Amino acid sequence: MKIKLYLQDAYNELVNKVTWPSWNDLQNSAIVVMTASMIISIVIYLMDSFFSYIMKIVYKLLGGY
Repeated sequence: MKIKLYLQDAYNELVNKVTWPSWNDLQNSAIVVMTASMIISIVIYLMDSFFSYIMKIVYKLLGGY
């Protein structure tokens, strides 16, 4: 009986109390997330390339490469 009451309450809350974003809001949010993800991935790639270059120089100077 408790499970049935829980499911009814959860359904009621999702249908009547939750405000769902509009389609335009979802599209705008998706664009923001994709743009931020691309910028972060480019920054990480550049940092990785820079540190890889620095480490190659260090290894050459130490004779281990």
